[in-house]
Amino acid sequence: MKFPLIITSLLISSTAAFAPSTRQSCSKTFSSPLQAVSRKDSYDITLLPGDGIGLEISQATKKVLMSLCQKCGFEMNLKEALIGGCAIDAKNDPFPQESLDQCLASDSVLLACIGGYKWDKNPRELRPETGLLKMRKEMGLFANLRPAKVLPQLIDASTLKREVVEGVDVMVVRELTGDVYFGTPKGIDVVNGERVGYNNMIYSESEIDRIARVAGDVASKRNGKLCSVDKANVLDVSQLWRDVVTDVITKDFPNVELSHMYVDNAAMQLIRWPKQFDTIVCGNIFGDILSDEASMLVGSLGMLPSASIGQAGGPGVFEPCHGSAPDIAGQNKANPLAMILSAAMMLRYDLDRPDEAQLLEDAVEAVLDQGLRTADIKQDGDGCKLIGCMEMGEAVAKQVEMLEMKNSNAMTV
Repeated sequence: MKFPLIITSLLISSTAAFAPSTRQSCSKTFSSPLQAVSRKDSYDITLLPGDGIGLEISQATKKVLMSLCQKCGFEMNLKEALIGGCAIDAKNDPFPQESLDQCLASDSVLLACIGGYKWDKNPRELRPETGLLKMRKEMGLFANLRPAKVLPQLIDASTLKREVVEGVDVMVVRELTGDVYFGTPKGIDVVNGERVGYNNMIYSESEIDRIARVAGDVASKRNGKLCSVDKANVLDVSQLWRDVVTDVITKDFPNVELSHMYVDNAAMQLIRWPKQFDTIVCGNIFGDILSDEASMLVGSLGMLPSASIGQAGGPGVFEPCHGSAPDIAGQNKANPLAMILSAAMMLRYDLDRPDEAQLLEDAVEAVLDQGLRTADIKQDGDGCKLIGCMEMGEAVAKQVEMLEMKNSNAMTV
C-alpha cells in the first residue's frame, strides 16, 4: 500500500565546525519572498525534529499531514535531518553540511525545536542555537513572520484582561540575519586586567531595504498599517533603519500607513493596548524580544507558528515559536498545535496550497471548539478536557478528514 506521506530518516556524516558566512551586500532588486513554488502533486520536505519535545510534536504533525494528503490527493515526501543538540551528539556539529544541503534541495523545511540544558555549557560553536543561526544565514532566511492572533476559544488563557486582548491580530516581521547577533567584531577579551565582552549592532542600507519591502508587502495584504520599531533617539544604526524604512514605504507602498515607535515604548504598548498594532517591523534583537512578548497575548507559546523566508524561489523554514521544553520531553504533555499551524504557513507560503492551509487552521479551531486542551492552555474550571500531545494530533487529523475545504483565491498574511 502506498502512503502519500513518506517518512525517511537521514544519517549525516561529520563536517567542519560552524563558521559564519561572509557578510554580503543585498541587491535592491526586489522579488517578494511571499511567492510560493508552483503548485504540484508531490513535494520534498525536510523535517528537522530537533531536541526535547521536538520528536513528539513532529509525530503529531505527521499524523495531521498524512490525513491532509490523503484527503486532498497530493504527496509530501518528508525526509528527516539533524539540527541542534541531537546533531552535536551524533556529528559534533549543530547543523551539519548534509543537513544544509538537504534543506536547500527541498521545496520547504519544517522545524520542530532545538536546545536543552545538556548543551548549555558547551563552547559557543557547539551549542544548538549556533546551528539555528547557521541555518538562517546559509539559507538566506532574512525575514521572520510571527503572527500573534488571539483565538476566541483561548481568550481566557491570556494573562491580560479579555477587553485588552479580544480581537488582537498582530504580525511581527523580524529581520533575521543582521544586527547584533551577526555583527563583527565580537568576542570577549582581556583589557586592563579585566574581561570585556562586546558585540556590534550593524545594518547595511540594503539589508534594511529588503526587510522593509517584505513588511510593506505583508502590511498591504493585511489592514494597511505598519509600525517600524527602533531606538533612533540613541542609536545611529536605528537612525539609518528609520530613514531607509521611511524611504521604502513612502515611495513604493503609498497605500500603507507608516508609523515609528521606540522599542521601549513598543514593549509597553503591546501590553497596554495591543489592538493598535497590525503589522510591526523591527531588527533582529528587538524583534526577538517583541515577538515573544506578543506571543503571550495569545496565552501560550504553544499556539504560535512562524515562517522564516528568504529570496523568492528558495525554501523557507517553518517552525513553532516555542522552545524544546526538555522538562516535559517524552511525557506526552507538549502542545503540537503551533507546529501544525506552522505546517499551515508552509502550505500557504512555500507550497502554493492556501486552501489546504486554511483547512489545517480550521481543523485546529474545530478541536478547540470541542473543548480539547493540552496542559499549557488548560484553565482551572474551564470545563475542557485535558489531553496529551499525540491525542491532540489525532483529534486535528480527524477534523481534517471531516471538514469541508474552503476555496481561497488569494494569499492571506
